[in-house]
Amino acid sequence: QVQLVESGGGLVQAGGSLRLSCVASGRIFSIANMAWYRQSPGKQRELLARITSGGSTDYADPVKGRFTISRDNAKNTVYLQMNSLKLDDTAVYYCNTQYWMLSISHNYWGQGTQVTVSL
Repeated sequence: QVQLVESGGGLVQAGGSLRLSCVASGRIFSIANMAWYRQSPGKQRELLARITSGGSTDYADPVKGRFTISRDNAKNTVYLQMNSLKLDDTAVYYCNTQYWMLSISHNYWGQGTQVTVSL
């Protein structure tokens, strides 16, 4: 069982920045692919950014060039640096991990952290 705990959300003005953190329990972090998603009211949860166990990253178009995902394996932590925030970035942000162990795929979610962007 893996637990993910997000932090760093809050209220920020448009154009500002926030950094989200997600700490993972257990010993699987170094082999796990990590990702950040978000969900706004009435919308489906959308993938924002992913980082593989090897450090490769990719981003969804709405956040490309503004958000950066990174990881610190020594701290079992994945980050999402969010710059140039827009009103449309308001959502609950979720951390996700996926990894394979004994040919079985494991997938876990954090509880989410609210990000609100205001004028």
